[in-house]
Amino acid sequence: MEPDFPSPGTFVSSIKESCQIVTAAAHIKVEDAAIRRLLESSSFQSSFHRVSNSHGLAFPLKFPSLLSELNFLSVLSLLNFASGYRVPLHEQTGRGAWDNIRAFTFSLYLSSATGQGDLLSAKGMKTMSEQQVAQHMGVTIHIERPHEKIPGVTVGELGGPIYELVKLISSTLTETGQILDASGYSDLGGFVLESLKEGAKADPSASLGIVLERLVRAIPAFRDMAVVNGKPVYCFKKALFLIHAVKIRFGASPPFPIPSTAQAPVFADNVLPSLLVHLGVLDLTGASHGLHNLFPGAENEDKINTLLALPPEASQAVAQDTKETLPKDGPILTTEQAYILRAAAVHACEKIVEYTRGDGHVNEEQTWLKEITLPELDIWLWAIAKDRPDYRKLERFVLRDTVFF
Repeated sequence: MEPDFPSPGTFVSSIKESCQIVTAAAHIKVEDAAIRRLLESSSFQSSFHRVSNSHGLAFPLKFPSLLSELNFLSVLSLLNFASGYRVPLHEQTGRGAWDNIRAFTFSLYLSSATGQGDLLSAKGMKTMSEQQVAQHMGVTIHIERPHEKIPGVTVGELGGPIYELVKLISSTLTETGQILDASGYSDLGGFVLESLKEGAKADPSASLGIVLERLVRAIPAFRDMAVVNGKPVYCFKKALFLIHAVKIRFGASPPFPIPSTAQAPVFADNVLPSLLVHLGVLDLTGASHGLHNLFPGAENEDKINTLLALPPEASQAVAQDTKETLPKDGPILTTEQAYILRAAAVHACEKIVEYTRGDGHVNEEQTWLKEITLPELDIWLWAIAKDRPDYRKLERFVLRDTVFF
């Protein structure tokens, strides 16, 4: 069930407030002592500055115009999901969800640049078939099963988790392309640019919310919201990611208006909440909705302290072996469970940044902690999960059949 949109002008505050309410109602705890332990840990202190810039948004492409690059970034953000298909993607391509989506968007762009029709335009998107998606992703969407009547013979048919993902990507592109084309936009970047300009007409403190609201109201694949226990919960992960991606890419000398994202809520996927559980920040021991036993042993103090210490000395061979080892799926969640944990991650990150601003919480040698922003914290959590071999092995929860993360 989808809730009503937040009231106009409250899209950012509604994320923060709804996530706090859902977290409290599910009896998930975020204690100051756990926050302090994370911030003071060797893991956090030694890696934050190095890793919090690992945003994955540097592209080896030469764009003919700023609008072309903005459109590429916008489509990439629209398609920034598939986390639930991490394991089958690794099996077929050797890459995870984000790297596959990025490679797919590269392929669409490069095909368009060689005169095969602009697949990143509204018209190109609205005719994107499942076969085209599979071709540009370099995946197979057939599964083999025994023939019903002839022993020893197998037949191929459409099916399996990768086919499920291909259908989600195809339907997201076609639906968005149809909406843009019907509204008179030649591509998603044009709509995003107009939204950025609308945001600039408002007070700077309100401009992020205005851009976010325009994206969410116009494009169904950005409507990342649900009803949990009769209460609305808003995450809007991909729309927030898009705005911050524009800030990262163009913010140094903006060619068009870009709102500040320093106060933007984090972009809640499956990595952030899973890692915050493993690092002892999200306490699920008393949680409802069957969440308390999703990550067995995660509350073990010795395990948490080991993860918060410096990484074990791993040889290059061990680190490479970890990268090449097929990841394992973590617990498979319901949509409601996933929204609760994602909301808890949003709330926990708000509390972490709030804690760093508190009097006496940060010692004089570490005043840099007071400057941490929510997007920086988000990128640290997301990137450190890939950076350390022992973190790469930690289970992340799984939700399939969603286009939101």
